[in-house]
Amino acid sequence: MTEDDSQPRITRDDTPEGPCAVLHGRWGAAELGTRRHWRALSAQLSETRGGPAIGWDLRSLQWLDHVGAQLLWNHWGRDWPERLALDDSQRDMLERVAEFSTTRPPDTPWRLAEQVDRLGVQVLHALSHMRHLLELVGQLFIDIFRAARSPRRAPWRDMSGHLYRMGATAMPITAIVGFLIGVVLAYLMSLQLRQFGAESFIVNILGISLIRELGPMLAAILVAGRSGSAITAQIGVMRVTEELDAMRVMGIPHGFRLVMPRAVALAVAMPLIAVWTTLCALAGGMLAADLALGVSPAYFVQALPNAVSFPNLVMAVAKSVVFGVSIALIGCHWGLRVKPNTQSLGEGTTASVVSSITMVIIVDALFAIAFKNLGI
Repeated sequence: MTEDDSQPRITRDDTPEGPCAVLHGRWGAAELGTRRHWRALSAQLSETRGGPAIGWDLRSLQWLDHVGAQLLWNHWGRDWPERLALDDSQRDMLERVAEFSTTRPPDTPWRLAEQVDRLGVQVLHALSHMRHLLELVGQLFIDIFRAARSPRRAPWRDMSGHLYRMGATAMPITAIVGFLIGVVLAYLMSLQLRQFGAESFIVNILGISLIRELGPMLAAILVAGRSGSAITAQIGVMRVTEELDAMRVMGIPHGFRLVMPRAVALAVAMPLIAVWTTLCALAGGMLAADLALGVSPAYFVQALPNAVSFPNLVMAVAKSVVFGVSIALIGCHWGLRVKPNTQSLGEGTTASVVSSITMVIIVDALFAIAFKNLGI
């Protein structure tokens, strides 16, 4: 048997009852999966559509499996043709395909009322998240006041542990990323400043952009992706393992032992990480400025205090504190809302990172608008 004999194909035959499509070859997964065979067969199947009712003769087939039967059944519109000639094994195969074939439900039409209802549900969910975040903020102030009244009962060990994990261990990655960002910015700006002979102004541009904006925001984004997701995962696992329920039964408040230590630790660590990232970025910019523009490191260090005023540094530190508290609260918020299953844990971790980064950008924009009105 040659390849042409096994190729699935259709020939047209005129009978006294009318035109009839006669099937030949092997109608199986191997033959129908060949691109050349499939293209030729698709063209032949298209020719059988339309026109007068056509009969089908399957008795000349060498092989028919469930793939070929499903192809025929779909081509027939999932209904038996009026004229069909086949043997018992082929009929059994087609009957099994017809039995287990399911009809795709019709697409629901677009309705304005449903879209408005869906939008309303999303707004209610957003309000629920905002209400829970507001409750966390209020509970945080209460817990800080409680810790200030009785310092011996405050979870200092938890705070120090979180401070080390979220702050000290984040220094290598923030240093590398900050240094590279400084190098990239310096090289990009050197191409423009060299055209106007304003090489010395690279100190002003790098100082303002890195100290006031990019340094704190870059550090916050890295911490949000690194520590924010870890906070959500830690608390979410406690939900899955029912540790949160055990704490509630034992009378241990979640806010005092879970939320406050992380918020305080990030509020302390975030300004230090931001300053560290800014210094590394300035070091990278200083190196690139020396190589690309010939601006010596001594001149860079001498001109930097005159280019960047002290209120810019205060603004960067203040933003970093808000960044840290926001990241911690959002991570705790999504962690406490995790349901006791792994799918919800993954979704909550993803939502925590996205929400934290979005909040960092929004807070940075608000600080920029507020300090601009103050003339800083």
